[in-house]
Amino acid sequence: MASAAEQLAANLSLGTFSKATELKQRIWFTLTALIVYRLGTYIPIPGVDASVMAEMMQRPGGGIFGMLDMFSGGAVRRVTVFALGIMPYISASIIIQLMTAAVPTLEALKKEGEMGRKKLNQYTRYLTAIIALFQSYGIAVGLESMHGSFGPAVLDAGWFFRFSCVITLVGGTMFLMWIGEQITARGIGNGQSLIIMSGIVAGLPGALASLLDLSRTGALSPVFVVGFLVLAIATIAAIVFVERAQRRIPVQYPKRQMGNRMFGGDTTHMPLKINTSGVIPPIFASSLLLIPATLAGFTTGGPIWLQDIMGQFAHGQPVYMITYALLIIFFAYFYTSIVFNPEETADNLKKYGGFVPGIRPGSATAAYFDRILTRLTTVGGLYLVAVCMLPELLISDYGLPFYFGGTSILIVVSVTMDTVTQIQSHLLAHQYEGLIRKSKVKGRR
Repeated sequence: MASAAEQLAANLSLGTFSKATELKQRIWFTLTALIVYRLGTYIPIPGVDASVMAEMMQRPGGGIFGMLDMFSGGAVRRVTVFALGIMPYISASIIIQLMTAAVPTLEALKKEGEMGRKKLNQYTRYLTAIIALFQSYGIAVGLESMHGSFGPAVLDAGWFFRFSCVITLVGGTMFLMWIGEQITARGIGNGQSLIIMSGIVAGLPGALASLLDLSRTGALSPVFVVGFLVLAIATIAAIVFVERAQRRIPVQYPKRQMGNRMFGGDTTHMPLKINTSGVIPPIFASSLLLIPATLAGFTTGGPIWLQDIMGQFAHGQPVYMITYALLIIFFAYFYTSIVFNPEETADNLKKYGGFVPGIRPGSATAAYFDRILTRLTTVGGLYLVAVCMLPELLISDYGLPFYFGGTSILIVVSVTMDTVTQIQSHLLAHQYEGLIRKSKVKGRR
């Protein structure tokens, strides 16, 4: 079966793509939805002078606003309706998944199948609205306190502006959440990940121009710029290599006799990726760290000790970096445990007569899977920390654009690979259907 699939994948051509009507419709729907998202990042919030925020973004590295701007696709710099981006939905998803592992009621909903997943998705939407409500109010208050060389950021501060700003930002986030869900259901790829990736890709040309400008003005030496670009290319190559890497566990099925014929006896393998969690841990870790960092960036008053604590979580600070690394490792283990259940996999193998050579079926197989998965996740977690932290250190020390950070590169490469894999799967399914139809026609003749 594996060799047949590989042979079909090798035979895929533009002709096959031209005949895959459903796939083309999904791709066009995805592109249209992303274009709508990009247009929304240029619709400004009423009553705000965007030049004040643009002036603050001119600081080296962009501060916390630089990271917010990267995840929102430039909407923070322009102070638009999508300034919150999709991150409140990501934060809500984290909380719901953590509660699912801790609250028996939510865990039971998860096991109910499609109906249970719909209820959990509904809870995630409600929580997204609540998180967006609090964050948008903080942004409204923070905008009122901002002043630049051109004057205040808010032309007419007051409760009316706060109300209109909250309604606008919450509505923008909920609309983005809906677009992401529509892309996942009717398009190609994961909608939320594609929204984040499209924002990062849209900012890459400007980030490259900014990097070259730093070299032209003498802020960075040309040798350093070339070395950094080489490091970015090497990071991309490392990401592709590790994301493709697998640990293949051999699985054997015994022969069974039905009448005068023998069935089974196949030997296959179970692929376990080194990084089973994918790009989720860095996104989750960044989403959580944006909460205290946002409070530190927008809070102008309050006790000094609170300001000091929040300042430790500013981008580039040692506490921020250590916490970021620990959160990545935690979410790597946590999300892997959600995606792959050793006990359930071992039970399914035993149910269908499969077994790992040299390992007893049942609990021994589950323990074997768990041991291998723990080792793979350890390597995968350290790989994610290395990829995300090394460029971040250069960004904090030399004021480079956030778009060249390890997190952004990992998101772009991983989401691109996943999307291409889904496209290939649709093409394979279309080619299988074509072969089946041809065989039926020949059989009728």
